[in-house]
Amino acid sequence: MRVVVDLNRCQGYAQCCYAAPDAFVLHGHEILFYDPAPPAERRGAIERAVQACPVRAIRLQAGADDGETP
Repeated sequence: MRVVVDLNRCQGYAQCCYAAPDAFVLHGHEILFYDPAPPAERRGAIERAVQACPVRAIRLQAGADDGETP
């Protein structure tokens, strides 16, 4: 799986950080650090983060390593 964040759309609400703290970290008010290729065992938390984002800035794409087609 691949995580894609539209940083132009992101408003720094940090809901993703609460939903998946191992995958998303907000530094300051505007700088979001995230793992674009997290391990498969984090999928549930990442999916919760995608749903928690109030501006829908996070997308989850299928990757070759998870058995899904992109």
